[in-house]
Amino acid sequence: MTSRSPVIMLKRSKFETTQSQIMHRAEDLISAASNRYRITVQVANRAKRRRYEDFDSADDMMMKPVLRAIIEMSDELTQPEIIGEV
Repeated sequence: MTSRSPVIMLKRSKFETTQSQIMHRAEDLISAASNRYRITVQVANRAKRRRYEDFDSADDMMMKPVLRAIIEMSDELTQPEIIGEV
């Protein structure tokens, strides 16, 4: 019988929640897109662009650029007012 400390279990459940949220957001993006390949390329291009823009910045280095791109693009999909002001 193995016992895990509460801190380790908390970190694991937090990661699983984050992972499931990102999977859900990615599924939303794919289902809203007319072309799965195109949305995949758009996510990759945004991640690549963000990676080079944030290269000098130490902000939010814990999140991978692809995950950040998925979150941003899904926010734009569900909240069009974000890009409506630009």
